[in-house]
Amino acid sequence: MDDPFDVGAGGILRQPRAVWATAGASVVAFMGIGLVDPILPSIAQGLDATAGQVSLLFTSYFLITAVAMLITGFVSSRIGGRRTLLLGLALVVVFAGLAGTSDSVAQLVGFRAGWGLGNALFVSTALAVVVGAAAGGSAAAILLYESALGLGMACGPLLGALLGNQSWRYPFFGTAFLMAVGFLCITAFLKEQPKPARKTSLLDPLRALGHGGLATAAASAFFYNYTFFTVLAFTPFVLDMTPYRSGAVFFAWGVLLAVFSVLVAPRLQERLGSLKVLGGSLLLLAADVLVLGYGSHTTAVVCTILSGAFIGVNNTVYTELALGVSDAPRPVASAGYNFVRWFAAAAAPYFAPKIEEWSGIRVPFVVAAVTAVLGAVVVGVRRKALTLPHSPLPSGGASPAGVPEPRRAAEDGVTVYAD
Repeated sequence: MDDPFDVGAGGILRQPRAVWATAGASVVAFMGIGLVDPILPSIAQGLDATAGQVSLLFTSYFLITAVAMLITGFVSSRIGGRRTLLLGLALVVVFAGLAGTSDSVAQLVGFRAGWGLGNALFVSTALAVVVGAAAGGSAAAILLYESALGLGMACGPLLGALLGNQSWRYPFFGTAFLMAVGFLCITAFLKEQPKPARKTSLLDPLRALGHGGLATAAASAFFYNYTFFTVLAFTPFVLDMTPYRSGAVFFAWGVLLAVFSVLVAPRLQERLGSLKVLGGSLLLLAADVLVLGYGSHTTAVVCTILSGAFIGVNNTVYTELALGVSDAPRPVASAGYNFVRWFAAAAAPYFAPKIEEWSGIRVPFVVAAVTAVLGAVVVGVRRKALTLPHSPLPSGGASPAGVPEPRRAAEDGVTVYAD
């Protein structure tokens, strides 16, 4: 199989400056997701709030992100990809900075919602820009994007711990500063992207979900994301560690996520096929979170870190399925897919503390294990819908079904995909 990190023209490392600027800003955007992990207990203490109240930082963020997915294509098809990226970055800079000035949980939750709007505009458009501008085709672009995701997920908790050990407010100010740097990089290096021939309507992402394959990928990812964000948002309260130690745990988690998403997942897909890899990884994640909930404190730490490996594999496969399983323009397909799955990311941080209050600390992880299994069941039952000829390349030759990738027109207004 081809090495995606080959420095030749088709390799992931040989990219235009515009791609690196967008990918770098994407790293910071993804850092914002895990940034608050190590400081959740500190925020609760500093604002005299409960774990359930503080978990709303994730709920408001992802609830707005989910809804905003319906407008990202509408906006970018009218003002262009570059301006949409800059608008999203500007909103994150403003609301991340305001979050650091909060005097109550209600204010912080509200500012995180505004942050989520900016992040939705940026992240969804960034993927389309990277795919369009990257050298080496869509496979290299997806790996580059997943690299940014993994690095951001790894560095977010570390930055949160380093700055949050001084004050829970500092990580928010730090994110605002880094996103401002990203804004300047995009301004300097990214030229305006060509607009699509047809403007995207607000309903196009929902219409795209009428495709059985995309709807199946989104439904499975919905269940998976509930598990993912139970680990991300609820586990810090279970571990109950200092910001430094919690940051170290989630940094190790993020490193595994990055390594398995970029290096391991493509090789497993090449050998076993995307759907077998996804189904197996979901079942292993289910077992991992179940052991996390019932094990000792040390076991919980190990299982938290280990979950990063399964999450990394899942993220890569789901992204490829969402972008290639239907014939919808990639930004539209991505928006519809993300609209569904981010609702689970909003639900898990809210329901996990509630379930603990109603039952016990182990039950939220039982629920998370069940949702991971449900994600695997959806993949297994609907596997035919996920192996259509439009399925994306796992490594650069054939789709997961063994069918060569078809030619694609420049219908997304970003680039032309062809053999």
